[in-house]
Amino acid sequence: APESLMQALEDLDYLAALDNNGNLSEFGIIMSEFPLDPQLSKALLASCEFGCVDEMLTIAAMVTAPSCFARAAPGTRDIALTRWRRFSHPAGDHFTLINVFNAFRAATAGPTDPGNNEKWCREYFLSSSALSMAEMIRAELVEIMKRIELPISEPDFGSEENLLSIKKALLSGYFMHMARDVDGSGNYLMLTHKQVAQLHPFSSYYNARRIPEWVLFHEFSISEGNSIRVVSEISPQLFAELVPQYYFSNLPPSESKDILQEVIKHSAPASATKEEQK
Repeated sequence: APESLMQALEDLDYLAALDNNGNLSEFGIIMSEFPLDPQLSKALLASCEFGCVDEMLTIAAMVTAPSCFARAAPGTRDIALTRWRRFSHPAGDHFTLINVFNAFRAATAGPTDPGNNEKWCREYFLSSSALSMAEMIRAELVEIMKRIELPISEPDFGSEENLLSIKKALLSGYFMHMARDVDGSGNYLMLTHKQVAQLHPFSSYYNARRIPEWVLFHEFSISEGNSIRVVSEISPQLFAELVPQYYFSNLPPSESKDILQEVIKHSAPASATKEEQK
């Protein structure tokens, strides 16, 4: 549909993938080297700037592959949730996915019997085929990074600086995927479409004692009960630091936008100085 095509072009423009003539920019040409959604390509390239490439490669592979969480059989749901909590990360689902991938790699390292891989995955209610596919996707992305001579940082997952860098890289690509819990009960209003969504049952925040007010999500699914999938907490201050102003000014009016506008206004002098330095 023409409206969908125009929306896609607008999104690419927000991501700096197009030049003033509507052709691919130099940055857009590099983005197009990756067999990923544009937002994910942008986040992966941004990770080169923020020094968290190793972790973003894992996130990109995990969200591109099918969900690693297997459907629990009737009567085993509580056991599955308990096993999954081993991998939960307080910063959100993107970080939980890194934990799952690293644990899978550690459990299947060396010349092990493929049957043991399956057994480990069954024990933790994870999909062996999805995790194996994520491994292959990650290896392909690494090869592309090397071919176009982009830097790959050393792993540093777990440090505060690294966690912040990952959030910055994610925001660089997914600033259009922000939502706010408007009533404290998990009803998230998306900034762009003003639609209300709930957390997906596979989210590490699902049924948690505390859920974050502001989140970045990977995707919105109508077919799965208006849910947002792969969700991580993002502060409005970090959003204000990285959101393109021309995107923010085009957002529809809302209480969330007003709150963010105040944050941006108070952080404007520092942002202006950073822009001048760049």
